[in-house]
Amino acid sequence: MNNNSWSWDTFLDAFPIVIQGIGITLGLTITCYVFALVFGLVWTFLRRVPNKPFHFVVTWVMEFIRSTPPLVQLFFIYYAWPMIPVVGVALSPFTSAVLGLGIHFSTYIGEVYRSGIDGVDKGQWEASRALNFSTRQKWTRIVLPQAIPPTVPMLGNYLIIMFKEVPLASTIGVVGILQMANDYGAQHWTYIEPLTIVAILFLVLSYPSAILIKKLENRVNGNFNKKSALSAMEKGGAA
Repeated sequence: MNNNSWSWDTFLDAFPIVIQGIGITLGLTITCYVFALVFGLVWTFLRRVPNKPFHFVVTWVMEFIRSTPPLVQLFFIYYAWPMIPVVGVALSPFTSAVLGLGIHFSTYIGEVYRSGIDGVDKGQWEASRALNFSTRQKWTRIVLPQAIPPTVPMLGNYLIIMFKEVPLASTIGVVGILQMANDYGAQHWTYIEPLTIVAILFLVLSYPSAILIKKLENRVNGNFNKKSALSAMEKGGAA
């Protein structure tokens, strides 16, 4: 087969094969994202522990994870972790990908949560203390309901970014669309057509999501501006 020119026959032959991996790709994306959302909260609460040495260690670990390429982290979890004495455990490619990508992106999502929490008006914190709310009530009734909505657009953007990073998992054996394309290319000595299919699938799935997130961002910002304007008017009237 001539691998130096485009072939529509090869494209049509590869398409039903490559698309078989879409379920794994989407499933891995959603699983990693949910893991990152939950673990991001863990990072956020750990950084709020009132202990300077502990805060320093947590911050350093987060910076280390953010500064290390996710591909290296995937290799470490899948290949190196089982070789560590006592604590080493062999994990499946899918589980390793969830841990590697989930933990990596949770550090960024933790920063998103932190910015949202820091944006909550100090008067709300004081109100929760005045009402003698417990720590759980303070966070579930006062802080998080106000901190999370403004971060939704940023969290949505990280979902798209994660979706585009998930193909890295093919390097440890996760059979998503990229792995299916590589396998087809290796069998037929042509990579242009199957990789083009991968690009098209990512474009078709991520571009509409980006538009939706942009509309959501505009809506959230509009609601925030209205609330800010109303609050300013109330303060002006009170004055």
